[in-house]
Amino acid sequence: MSRSLLLAGGRVIDPSAGTDDVLDVLVEDGRIAAVARGIAGPDGVPRVSAEGLVVAPGLIDVHVHLREPGAEHKETIRSGARAAAAGGFTTVWAMPNTEPPLDDPAAVGFVREEARRWARQGEGGARVSPVGAASRGLAGVQMTEIGGLVEAGAVAVTDDGHPIHDPSLMRRLLEYTQSFDIPVLQHAEDMALSAGGVMNEGAVATALGLRGIPNASEATVVARDIYLAELTGGHVHIQHVSTCEAVDLIRCARERGVRVSGEVTPHHLSLTEEAVRGYRTEAKMNPPLRSEADRLGVRQGVIDGVIECIATDHAPHHYEEKEREFDDAPFGIVGLETALAVCIGELVTPGDLPLPRLIDRMSTAPARTMGIDGGTLRPGSPADIVVFDPQDEWTVDSAGFRSRSRNTPFEGWEVRGRVRRTIVGGETRYERR
Repeated sequence: MSRSLLLAGGRVIDPSAGTDDVLDVLVEDGRIAAVARGIAGPDGVPRVSAEGLVVAPGLIDVHVHLREPGAEHKETIRSGARAAAAGGFTTVWAMPNTEPPLDDPAAVGFVREEARRWARQGEGGARVSPVGAASRGLAGVQMTEIGGLVEAGAVAVTDDGHPIHDPSLMRRLLEYTQSFDIPVLQHAEDMALSAGGVMNEGAVATALGLRGIPNASEATVVARDIYLAELTGGHVHIQHVSTCEAVDLIRCARERGVRVSGEVTPHHLSLTEEAVRGYRTEAKMNPPLRSEADRLGVRQGVIDGVIECIATDHAPHHYEEKEREFDDAPFGIVGLETALAVCIGELVTPGDLPLPRLIDRMSTAPARTMGIDGGTLRPGSPADIVVFDPQDEWTVDSAGFRSRSRNTPFEGWEVRGRVRRTIVGGETRYERR
């Protein structure tokens, strides 16, 4: 496939360079060659009109579940990467809670090479970077051989799906990962406080007769890990922040210079515990949808920049699993193909976050925070680009998803903002005609 093209006349938004203007973008040999007005382009380079569209750095998601190996009926590396490209993502980080988990170099290398294999065959999507397990078997007892995981391609470590509960293990992880300049990602949940909980603790849970998960389950772990990051100098990244308390803790820690970062999901920005009424399993997730006060709190954290990253926590499940009784249904939703539109509707349309700052939270800031080569259209950088129509109105219909799973709480939503083209390394990996 051609790795050169000219995107002409689009609204180019590049937060890394402070660019927001109608310009052309020239891609040559898989890299950004120029961003300027009136680029003629070399002979033979395809010219693609981007008039009326936004041209931005490809979106980056540092929290997805691709299920392979072990649960390919829910998602595969190929289907997940293609779903990501359809959502405008050019890089995704694959979590290690697979079967078996990504706790050894062979498993980590498999994920990386499988994504590359599909790309070589012309059937790839977003770049897939594996995240290694922090502990063997995700058991939270013995630290993995992190050096080997990094050598095999791991870009971070986590026991996501399980918290790193032992403070001594977390301390050692924060100390040891500094040698490789990678973050420790934490699923912040005190299992003793949340044990048996299936939704947010509060009036809705009481009305439904369901056991709740209190805000303190998240906040106590966040507080502990902030102090451990301060002690060690390591980088802790709090996954799927869902509470006001966690946002406040991160805010105060960042003001002290602690190396702590965080992410918020589109569903925690747009939904509350009210979505669970009727025992809707498509609204069952962990951490759970919280109160309206928490939704507004995490939203303000994104607006202020305290929370730098928006990540989907894309968690595919087979429909039969989600059709179980609420207590027995698995946690999680798919989110790659709806994230951009949901965030535009929640943050940009009301006028609370300008579009360039949304692109920063979904692309440039994750790249900067996690040390990813991306999130920019500067000449010489990889040509990872999303082209989208911010005004295109559409109805969410999971039957058209590229993901293998359909478990979305946004089914039937009227949204605005649709991806037209996703370019990875100069190659068009998704195009909506």
